[in-house]
Amino acid sequence: MSDQSLALLFPGQGSQYRGIGKDLYDAYDIVKDTYNEAGDILGFDVKSLSFDDPEDEINLTRNTQPVLLTHSIACYRLFQQQTNSTLTPSMSAGHSLGEYSALVAAGALSFSQGLSLVRKRGELMGEFGEGEMEALMIDLDSATQLAQQHYCGIAACNLPDQNVVGGRPEDLEKLTATMAEKFPRKRSARLKTEGAFHTYYMVEAARRFRSVLEEADFTNPSFSVLSNFTGEMHENDVNAIRSSLFMQLFNPVLWHRNLVSAGTAGANIMIEFGGGLGKGETAAEKRPNLESIVKKTFRGSDNAPDYYAVINIASLEQSLKSII
Repeated sequence: MSDQSLALLFPGQGSQYRGIGKDLYDAYDIVKDTYNEAGDILGFDVKSLSFDDPEDEINLTRNTQPVLLTHSIACYRLFQQQTNSTLTPSMSAGHSLGEYSALVAAGALSFSQGLSLVRKRGELMGEFGEGEMEALMIDLDSATQLAQQHYCGIAACNLPDQNVVGGRPEDLEKLTATMAEKFPRKRSARLKTEGAFHTYYMVEAARRFRSVLEEADFTNPSFSVLSNFTGEMHENDVNAIRSSLFMQLFNPVLWHRNLVSAGTAGANIMIEFGGGLGKGETAAEKRPNLESIVKKTFRGSDNAPDYYAVINIASLEQSLKSII
């Protein structure tokens, strides 16, 4: 596949679930090693939190973020092992928290440094943030107008007709009531988060996180990494990367622009690593978090990338069968 241009994709919060990673952990030593390494780095049992969640704490932001980064990197390491690293990434991108996974995969952050950063990031977001989030199935201009009317902010631009807003619960209630009047055929959905992430409600968390970012060890990535803040590739400058990650905390995630930028840069294969969605309780019943957005973004395109996922044993086996 000499003409391949591979983009690695990593999901963000909302793709965690009790039992995440256990199927791969039981089957592959490299996954065991990754989870054990994560536990040593963080000083608590990441396996127990991920697989069993005995205290029902996986959805706390301070825990969700290291759980997902661990699963994502375990999936990526496993894929690289199973393919003998024959597919060389050209770029990586991650949604919100997933941007840290993308930076780890590109070598801009060590696994240890990445875990330490997202643990602290999650703690600050949970402690100093407030509000909730609502996904609106309307265009950005309409979502922005509603947000401005109700003291809310745009938190993510996932598709032209799928935008997320954040605000206090009472403000979101008023916003959705107004939306129902103006757009009776459009729907929205409340997201399970500890705060209005990527809006002005995260400014205090970002202010406190800045010094953490400035002290962290970054290096220039070995391949291009997309920035949620700009929607374009990160500059090859560690200080610029730090600044973009700081800005990302209280500005919208420009995910649709990230995907379009990846396509424009020539990505013809996209593989998503980690996380999972679905009402089923087991890993086998989960589906990839970003698949629908990726496919809708490139629907009708003459150069739509091939999409694969590595989130559980079944998806790993299917991806290996299709790619190799």
